Amino acid sequence: MPTLKTHTLGCKVNQYETELVREGLATVGYEEAEREQSADLCVVNTCTVTNEGDSKSRQVIRKLARENPDSSIVVMGCYATRAPDELAALPNVTEVVTDKREIPDLLGRFGVVDAPNGISHFGRRHRAYVKVQDGCLLRCSYCIIPHVRPEMYSRPLSDVVTEVKRLADNGYREVVLTGIHLGHFGVEQNRKKAKEDWVRLADLTRACAKIDSHFRIRLSSIEATEVTRELLDVMAEHADRVCPHFHICLQSGSERILRKMRRRWGAKRFVDRCHLIYDHLPDAALTTDVIVGFPDETEADFDETLAVCAAARFSKIHIFPFSARKGTPAADMPNHVPKPVKVARGKRLAELESRLRDEYVASLVGKPLQVLIEGESPEPGTSHVGTACRYLPIYLPTSQRSAATKAGDLIQVTASAPFADGLIAAN
Repeated sequence: MPTLKTHTLGCKVNQYETELVREGLATVGYEEAEREQSADLCVVNTCTVTNEGDSKSRQVIRKLARENPDSSIVVMGCYATRAPDELAALPNVTEVVTDKREIPDLLGRFGVVDAPNGISHFGRRHRAYVKVQDGCLLRCSYCIIPHVRPEMYSRPLSDVVTEVKRLADNGYREVVLTGIHLGHFGVEQNRKKAKEDWVRLADLTRACAKIDSHFRIRLSSIEATEVTRELLDVMAEHADRVCPHFHICLQSGSERILRKMRRRWGAKRFVDRCHLIYDHLPDAALTTDVIVGFPDETEADFDETLAVCAAARFSKIHIFPFSARKGTPAADMPNHVPKPVKVARGKRLAELESRLRDEYVASLVGKPLQVLIEGESPEPGTSHVGTACRYLPIYLPTSQRSAATKAGDLIQVTASAPFADGLIAAN
């Protein structure tokens, strides 16, 4: 049988699309090659968010060509869209897919008659990602993605629900709804329709929450202004099914820097939306991304970011020192912040994050938590570790469920005390 190797760089959407290709090729006999086995076909799904993403993508392709000298390499992903000629010139590359909507055509060229409409498995993981939307119309000055995924389209709601049910029935106890701009699910389909006929993310979340199976739903990254009252009502109504966790991207707390970033809202509106979430979902987990050292960011600007993070009470902050991405307006802006300053500011933000995280962890002691078991725990005195609905590691004491519990189980526990990087469950 022909053999296959895949490698994915970048986001959850990329990981989903790689699985879609893998399942399609499996229908015509392709099998996963063993680690040391040479593959007939290699598929590389690239990322171009940063210059480093480009570099890693090229490194992966060259390594696969060396280790699989007789293989054909198909390259897809955002880097393939942005610079197909660069990738086509690399060793063993036989095809560059410049548009993810061409995946059915790609599979057809390998003999796949009926391209899969969704996935049934997600490797050996215990959670699965489901892509529900593609494309971004925003023009944030630091981001290249709208240039490589500019076409907005959403999948039919019924197709997504069918796929989520299939994954849940196949044993995946957490399904993450993801997209390039998740909060714009349904937007392009709603044009010229009466408002009562619109389909939005809240409708999709509600439909998935009503699926009769033992699993939970998590939403991937979303913009704060797209966390609507309707979506919050759905999450509150289905609290046992939809994780009370939002990853909402802040990027900066400075009004001046937000304007330079071309973000669509100010810091006050962002914080107000965070408080609206807490009003509907007490103890919700809010996580975020922050860019440190954006061009012309002053100490006063950074102090505003610290203040907004504290007001939003984030449980986790992903900290990114600004890295100029060629092809974006921010790369050509004056007054780039020196690296030592970015490092120092990143350290200060990390210290704030640690304090906020400790406060959030302490607030959950004594609270019930739904936990997806990930595997055995490396920590002494504990048997297993999992991820709570509120996106924190939860450790099970050795005395609890050590015999019956296994990776992939979805269980209920009560948080007992802070432990390691999260919480330990009560005995």
